[in-house]
Amino acid sequence: MERGEIVWQPGEDARARTRLGRYLDWIGATRGLELTSYEEAWRWSVADLEGFWSSVIEHLELELSGSREPVVAERALPGARWLPGARCNYALSVLRRCPSDTSVAVVGESQSRTQLTWSGAELLDQVGRVRAGLVRLGVGRGTRVAAILPNIPETIAAFLASASLGAIWSSCAPEFGPKAVVDRFSQIEPSVLLAVDGYRYGAKDVDRRAELEEIAASLPSVGARVLLPYRDPAAPVPPGWQAWSELVSQPAPMAYEQVPFDHPLYILYSSGTTGLPKAIVHGHGGILLEHAKVLAFHHDLGPGDRFFWYSTTGWMMWNLLVSGLLVGAAVVCFDGDPAWPDLGALWGLAARAGITYFGTSAPYLHRLAKEGVDPRSFGDLGALRAVGSTGAPLSADGFRYVTGVFGPEVHLASMSGGTDVCSAFVGGSPLVAVRAGEISCRCLGVDAVAVDALGREVVDVEGELVVRAPMPSMPVGFWGDPDGSRYRAAYFEDFPGSWRHGDWVTFFGDGACVISGRSDATLNRGGVRLGTAELYAVVESLPEVRDSLVVHLEGGGDGSGMLVLFVVLAPGSDLTPALEDRLCTSLRRELSPRHVPDRIVAVAGVPRTLSGKKLEVPVKRILQGEDPERVVSRESLADPGALDAFVELAGRLGERP
Repeated sequence: MERGEIVWQPGEDARARTRLGRYLDWIGATRGLELTSYEEAWRWSVADLEGFWSSVIEHLELELSGSREPVVAERALPGARWLPGARCNYALSVLRRCPSDTSVAVVGESQSRTQLTWSGAELLDQVGRVRAGLVRLGVGRGTRVAAILPNIPETIAAFLASASLGAIWSSCAPEFGPKAVVDRFSQIEPSVLLAVDGYRYGAKDVDRRAELEEIAASLPSVGARVLLPYRDPAAPVPPGWQAWSELVSQPAPMAYEQVPFDHPLYILYSSGTTGLPKAIVHGHGGILLEHAKVLAFHHDLGPGDRFFWYSTTGWMMWNLLVSGLLVGAAVVCFDGDPAWPDLGALWGLAARAGITYFGTSAPYLHRLAKEGVDPRSFGDLGALRAVGSTGAPLSADGFRYVTGVFGPEVHLASMSGGTDVCSAFVGGSPLVAVRAGEISCRCLGVDAVAVDALGREVVDVEGELVVRAPMPSMPVGFWGDPDGSRYRAAYFEDFPGSWRHGDWVTFFGDGACVISGRSDATLNRGGVRLGTAELYAVVESLPEVRDSLVVHLEGGGDGSGMLVLFVVLAPGSDLTPALEDRLCTSLRRELSPRHVPDRIVAVAGVPRTLSGKKLEVPVKRILQGEDPERVVSRESLADPGALDAFVELAGRLGERP
């Protein structure tokens, strides 16, 4: 694979200026290890897991009591157990590091109300109030607290209060449909439900009170309901619900339940596009270690920073955002449409809030590039020093756009990981150059490699992404999986002893990589495997194309199957023969003749999960004639109506035109 050109370089003073550089110097002084490059540091971190993670705990002064030996009881996958003799509490570590005075800790901005800013002292007060309210509702160690709350400061306070008690948090974004919420929460049988009455998204006012009643009636385990009047603060609280103001009515000092390292902190969910979503349990200690490492060393965050990542509470990036407090940064929340009233909405927020680290998704950056948006035209972005991208592969043109706009002063970090580990396997480093179209490095402590079908490591060629050694934030397990069989089947059956994540990836000799797409959505033409990410990058670079999705339907008269490309056209564009010819020519020239589709079909929208991922596999199964109701849960989709065109096309694409 051809390497991308270098679009960003660390400065000569990067080692002295960054938290990662200072950590490596500290390793030299305290451990006698001279790690002169990032690649050397990574190799040490995966060869000596115990030494690396014990140094992270010591250097970042993470709050752990009890025994810190052994760090890893066993290195087996699955079966590794971290710090079995230690006790901790995630909320304790967070609240001891966020500013405790009048310094800003949380900035919340939304389209439902004016900006809400809390100092560190105010955040601590709010967490104490919610904690006391939860105690009055009977919440304690192991109680499940379910939340249908947006990305606002109150949600952070409620989560930290839950964590301080040793309770188990789980959240869904308010836009989730009733079935999507019940599919998730019914598995964990929560005792308390926290919710908002509705929200504004762009110009749209959304009343969710009727849906809340439907959800609450479907969760018989819920004994207490608390409503935050977010959409309409003056509206009365309906019968059967406690007002948020009552929950937080009594101030109380903070206290923290010391729990085992692997005690459940929160439950996240897989996309749930087929069947019930997996309820993925993450522990206090694993999240504490992993998030502190990623945010301090890879994002270079610390006191004085303002950390933002566009996310809802139904996506793991919200959990990572909250952990910005863990390294002393203030966090910036946003709830609403990132493109309303225009694509400058988030950049205006960045200017007003003084954001230093701006996190978003690759599709958002691609849209900015396509429409020629200059973020600097929406306010003073002088505080900005890094842009993060995740959710999908960022194209080479996306890299060039960001670095072209912001220049050498702003570090671009593309990262990839997942809900399964609530973190990243690969990402950026302030000590590593950035190449167009490439993720810069493997994260410290993550033994990620590409392997062939026989499980052998490969370099410079595409393979399956696997992780060969334990990470502390690998799940404690799945909820409702007492013997661990579902957990083992999900990650460890294909390559015994390694975690299989389900991505195609090419690692280069310097540790950088390119992710080509999901391995379960592979296009296979004439025995040649094609990833989807590079195809999307070419197709969506055309100004007439807003979005796209490609599937390969096996069979056909000659056995080669049919490659079908679906395109969402920009306003004012039509799928003319001339446009089809340009698409095919671009794919043939930029990629190969095998990437040229047999059919191109215009659709109104691409079905995506609530976290924004394209539904390649479910769409393929529907087009091959499977029952849509069995293939995908519509309530797991951001726009359920986007599926209609594919249902109508089912069974009609089998013959070439």
